[in-house]
Amino acid sequence: MLHALLLACVTLAGCEAHPGARARVTVFAASSLTEAFAEIEREFERAHPGVDVSVTFAGSQVLRLQIEQGARADVFASANPSHIRALEDARLIHDIERFALNELVVIVPPENPAKIQAVEELGRAERLVIGDRHVPVGHYTDAMLDRIDRWRGGGFARDVRGSVVSREGNTRLVRAKVELGEADAAVVYKTDALASERVRSIEIPAPLNERAEYMIGLSVEERAGEHALAARFRDFVTSPRGQRVLAEHGFLTRGD
Repeated sequence: MLHALLLACVTLAGCEAHPGARARVTVFAASSLTEAFAEIEREFERAHPGVDVSVTFAGSQVLRLQIEQGARADVFASANPSHIRALEDARLIHDIERFALNELVVIVPPENPAKIQAVEELGRAERLVIGDRHVPVGHYTDAMLDRIDRWRGGGFARDVRGSVVSREGNTRLVRAKVELGEADAAVVYKTDALASERVRSIEIPAPLNERAEYMIGLSVEERAGEHALAARFRDFVTSPRGQRVLAEHGFLTRGD
């Protein structure tokens, strides 16, 4: 009996964190946050020695599906409120906050073969690439095209959609088509255009544009100490320091 108790104690002790082991925070983040969250990850780890932040970037809809299917994510940062709200309704994510905004821009290759100078000239593109309807950047792009169509008329949205040769699963894939010379134009987030030296950016006037709303929330699943760390990471993103990093990467922050 004594032997069994000693064995149980040894087994339990072995389940505890080993000295020097790093606590981990697992973050799922929209692909448009790649550069900004990579910097936030580095700053958070410097401010919290012994903590390892592991970030997975993908389309918000893909990340939502993975969480619904049981993937572990202590923090979820979405580029569309509908995906994070759906997880909140399913009681998988809670403590949601808005932490940033983004805007759409048109991008073209440096030589601009279609000679596009304004969003109203998107119809000139023979090869236009936009986001899939089910991903945030595609949803916002379709809303923007419909808004311009109501203002301009004449079948603008229909004509522009007729030039679409590809709808991609996230904003980075959309941008890549222009970078690789496979598109005359594309619609991406402003932050994606700023992060590339291989595209030219054409601003979209505010009355015609769509703003993407970024939300961040925490897993409802408690994991020995990691829930508190996840909350610290969320708070770091929404802190003045985190907001500064986001602004430097082209995001509109909560004060804008």
